[in-house]
Amino acid sequence: MSGRKTAVVVCPGRGTYNKAELGYLGRHFPDAALLAAFDAQRAAAGQDTLSALDGAERFSLAQHTRGDNASGLIYAATLGDFLAIDRERIEVVAVTGNSMGWYSALACAGAVSAEDGFTVANTMGTLMQEALIGGQLVYPFLGDDWRPDPARKAALLATVAEIDTRSDHTLALSIDLGGMLVLAGDEAGLKAFESAVEPIDGRFPMRLGNHAAFHTHLQAPVARRGQAALALDLFDQPALPMIDGRGAVWWPRSADVHALRDYTLGAQVTETYDFTRAITVAAREFAPDLFIVTGPGTTLGGAVAQSLILADWRGMGSKADFKARQDSEPLLVSMGMAEQRGLVAGQ
Repeated sequence: MSGRKTAVVVCPGRGTYNKAELGYLGRHFPDAALLAAFDAQRAAAGQDTLSALDGAERFSLAQHTRGDNASGLIYAATLGDFLAIDRERIEVVAVTGNSMGWYSALACAGAVSAEDGFTVANTMGTLMQEALIGGQLVYPFLGDDWRPDPARKAALLATVAEIDTRSDHTLALSIDLGGMLVLAGDEAGLKAFESAVEPIDGRFPMRLGNHAAFHTHLQAPVARRGQAALALDLFDQPALPMIDGRGAVWWPRSADVHALRDYTLGAQVTETYDFTRAITVAAREFAPDLFIVTGPGTTLGGAVAQSLILADWRGMGSKADFKARQDSEPLLVSMGMAEQRGLVAGQ
């Protein structure tokens, strides 16, 4: 890359701190004092510190993917990567995120302080783990070529809607995630969908372990507890534009802070998170040179690329189109990939 680039930063959500990410904070987090402050918060609450979790000898699926542990680890890894971006080479023009990545986006954009953002992410992750209402699964609607297929998506969503009308069944679109549908509901609803669709590649539909029915009305009790626990004074005007899970932009110096808190602890918890729409708005509103996906993990890049294809951005209509564009001049940088991190991170 040559010259200073503009970038939209994309913050990942749950499911991105896995075995390969063990030690991520130790390798990459740039501010020891800030990490110590996060650890102090968790120690005061009787929780394992991030340093202990990240520095464990072995990755434990049961321990590291729990909401009360995963949320803090992912938030810290995301924020650390954001702080590591080289601002002499990169001008960040906006921030967005996927699902719990919204909490990270708030901190990256300055709408909450780093420590208050940790309080929000850690509190909500803990409350969701304590309640653990329902579950999630993932199912793709795009083929291997990533060409848009609105009819297939509509048919799958019609199946979801029909299942949700059945007695004692709950099922809804949790996250519109590029070429994937993340569905959430109760056990009856999830099982009914699994029975209704064709298996794909021996992987899908894929249940997501330690995940609740995020972004559905089933999370209303969690939203109420979050609203009771997290005060308005944690929130402030953002210093950077933020694109939320509806595709709405929160602009610096003009955001309604009351509305921002209400959204973060209300609709963001209980209504569908439209990540595809957020990326579409980010592309069309800010037209960045780059989309930078922070760590941890490397899985969100595909959803960003698929979202850009679905938006017909810069004429890209397939996976091959995206790959050709990416090969000629990188459009997407994943900081979780060692070979790409150096394109945007300071030395």
